[in-house]
Parts: sequence; structure tokens; C-alpha cells
Amino acid sequence: MTTESNNPRELAVMVGATGALGKFVARRLVASGLDLLAVGRSEKELKSLSESSPHIRYCVADISEDSSIETIAQHVDKTVRMAIHAPGVPVAGGVLEASPLVLGQAVNIKAGGMLRLFRAVESHLVRGSRLVAVGGHYGFEPTAYAATAGVANAALTNLMRQLSWALGDRGVTAHLVAPGPAETERLHAIATANAAKRGVTPDVVLDEIRQQSAIHAFTLPEQVAWGICLLLAPEADAMAGSSLMLDSGRRHGLP
Repeated sequence: MTTESNNPRELAVMVGATGALGKFVARRLVASGLDLLAVGRSEKELKSLSESSPHIRYCVADISEDSSIETIAQHVDKTVRMAIHAPGVPVAGGVLEASPLVLGQAVNIKAGGMLRLFRAVESHLVRGSRLVAVGGHYGFEPTAYAATAGVANAALTNLMRQLSWALGDRGVTAHLVAPGPAETERLHAIATANAAKRGVTPDVVLDEIRQQSAIHAFTLPEQVAWGICLLLAPEADAMAGSSLMLDSGRRHGLP
């Protein structure tokens, strides 16, 4: 019989585990046989998440600051099978009115934060470990009304390709998961900002976005969790450096 004592659980480290998408990912990672170190700024939310499972612990750190590297590293004590970066970023409206400062902050959180997470766990990565960043649809299909999501996720996509090439010799793979728009509070915030600009209700905007999907649907958090945990399989080596599109059939471009 195989027991946990002779088949110890490896570690997943996740930024954004208390978010609308992150909670679903956290539960699925634990169900997949991993322990989880959840990283975030709100100790109250992190503590609540950790109380949901004996396999979840937490670390309070601000991933937008370089100090988070050492803080996270001090909590990592075993092999990291997967490091997931899924933070939220500020909503600044469309490109015509977005603050350059907020745009820069979004890139710092998304791309800079991913680099900080990598450096925090680097010494515990082994062949077959995964670096996974949650990007988004707007990083590939720009729109006039989601400046921070578009620019920050485009930068993140490039960064993950760079990490893939830099770590390939070690057998560590880097991946981007690009959902969306997903049915979350963030989507509603984007819709509200767009609606105010156009003088319509948020429901009108949400329905328009829904119709942009080939199946007229938003991506669900459960589907994002499935996509991320799919990368735990050894066969996912073949997806090194790739972007997993979970957009419910929205992209028009090839590939």
C-alpha cells in the first residue's frame, strides 16, 4: 500500500490563491496531491483559505516588492512541483484614459511578480517542475477598454517564453494559461468601467462580451483550475513555453 509517509506530497506555491480564480485552483491542486503555500497580502483571507485544508499554509508577502523574494523563499522547504502566478491587477479603464502609472504598476505585478516568484522558488525546482502564469485573453486580442489587462498580460506572455528558453536545459518548463474573459468580479469591474464610458448598463456590456465567444459563454473558474492542473502531467513537457487558451472560443487570430 502506498501511503503519504513513503510518497510525500510535493509543494505548489501560488500567488493569488485567495482570488476569484485562485480559490478554485487551490482546491484542485490539493486534490491533485500537492501541499500548497498560498502567497498574498491579506493575512485574513490567507488564514481563511488555510483553514479549509490541512494541506494549505500561507505566507504574507507583497509580490510587487522585491522583498517578497526572500519572504517567500523562507517558507519553501521542499521540492516545488508547480509555482503559479495569478495576481489581480488594477483596472484603469480604456487606453485613452488609463493612467501611465497604473499601467506600469500592472506590468510590475504581472511580469515583475512572476520573476520574483521564480527567484523565490528557484533553488527548489527540479526536472519536471512547472512555472505557470495566469495571463488572459486581452493579452492576445487587444481591446480599447481593458488597458491594464491587455498590456500586462502581453508582457507576461513574453516573459514566460523567455523563462522557457532559460530553464529548458534543467527540465523546468514555463507555461501561460490565458483564460477569459472569466466570470469574476474583475470582469464585472471592466464591464462597469466600459458601460460608464458609453452610457449603458453593465449588463449590456456583459452580454456583448458573452456573444463574442463561439459558444456564447464566459470561461468558468473551475475550467481555469482544470487547465492549470493539467500541466502537472509529465506529458505536459510537450507544452513547454506554450500558451493554453481557455477563452471559450474567442480568438480570431492564427495560431
